[in-house]
Amino acid sequence: MYTIYHNPRCKKSRAGLQYMKERTDDIEVIEYLKNPLTEKELETLLMKLHKKPHEMIRTQEAVYKSDYKGKNFNDHEWIKIMVDNPKLIKRPIVVKGNKAVWGDPADELEVLF
Repeated sequence: MYTIYHNPRCKKSRAGLQYMKERTDDIEVIEYLKNPLTEKELETLLMKLHKKPHEMIRTQEAVYKSDYKGKNFNDHEWIKIMVDNPKLIKRPIVVKGNKAVWGDPADELEVLF
């Protein structure tokens, strides 16, 4: 089972989902803007990605530019910020077992197969 954290309004996320659908039908789609991650879920996801929270922030988002740009936060604070503002989480993220990959570009997802 593959799990994709997906935003259907995002071109890159749609491309990642299409990439997955071309390779398997064993996909669980989680629209994380409708079903936000908890802090614990996000911590687990970041661990599987082998990323620090600030590495998964979408810095082009207006809320980032207005509220967070140029400020220093620790990992826990970044996680709380992403939970409160899920649009800031880079997407798509695909999980298979204990491994997760940020699918931008979509062919980055190939490592899961």
